[in-house]
Amino acid sequence: MTWPGRIAFAALWLLGAIPLSVLHGLASVLAWPLARLSFRESRVARLNLLLCFSQLDEAERRRRHRQVLRETLCMLLESGRVWTRPVGQALRWVREVRGLEHLQAARAGGRGVIVAAPHLGNWELFGHYLSSLGPLSIVYREPQWVPAHQILLLGRGGGAVEQLPAQPSSVRKMLKALRDGRLLGILPDQQPKVGEGEFAPFFGYPALTMTLLSRLAEKSAVEVVFGFAERLPRGGFRVHFLPAPEGIADADPVRAATALNQGVEACVARSPWQYQWTYKRFSWRPQDGSRNPYVHGHEAIHPPSEQA
Repeated sequence: MTWPGRIAFAALWLLGAIPLSVLHGLASVLAWPLARLSFRESRVARLNLLLCFSQLDEAERRRRHRQVLRETLCMLLESGRVWTRPVGQALRWVREVRGLEHLQAARAGGRGVIVAAPHLGNWELFGHYLSSLGPLSIVYREPQWVPAHQILLLGRGGGAVEQLPAQPSSVRKMLKALRDGRLLGILPDQQPKVGEGEFAPFFGYPALTMTLLSRLAEKSAVEVVFGFAERLPRGGFRVHFLPAPEGIADADPVRAATALNQGVEACVARSPWQYQWTYKRFSWRPQDGSRNPYVHGHEAIHPPSEQA
């Protein structure tokens, strides 16, 4: 690891020494002033809530905006312990597991399983939980900053977890992992590059959606299960597993992408304000005249019924 990476890792290690309750309290305090500042993540979260929760009145939307920022800060602060301590220490935060039978049924006979893990709750902790269940491969997007990449490779399990970059050259390794009976974790709600996805509804709005997960499911004939780690109000986490919607492995890429987004929505419905609403999920627009809401702001926002 380079010196910048070692310094960053040391800072995260020190952060991980702070009790979870203190970190969450700090996140609550910081969320109030941050909600009033016009920094990028705050603006994006505000626009996403306006897009996806237009039924909320202005006062409720402001309250949920602060809550989203608080949960985002919790995720960031928790990563200090998740990335720098042994996996077993992080797993002590898991208080309950629901829906594990869906994953067990999908793994029957030693089959591989694709686990779709949205950016919800603490997805890094969820990855650790998956690694405790058996051989795990994960698909990830490489950070541009080299020290951050080094920390992710180490913090997500090092050599104990096979980490595959999200690029075409890794598809063979992904299929092999599934043939070998491994769990394959994929973040299903990252916006792909143009030409590598299809537009499908997400909370009523067309969103460029990955087709990689569905193509892997179709080619390997394995099942897809959704999962996430929900942050509990009194500390700790509850792990959830949900079955995938019908059609997620369909040969029709639009139908498959639509089912994929429905699966993400089902997870978000369990804990909507812990979702990563600070992400520009709707920046790429279909060729229907609609505009990028993160560039044009409120002028680009219309009720879902008016979307093409």
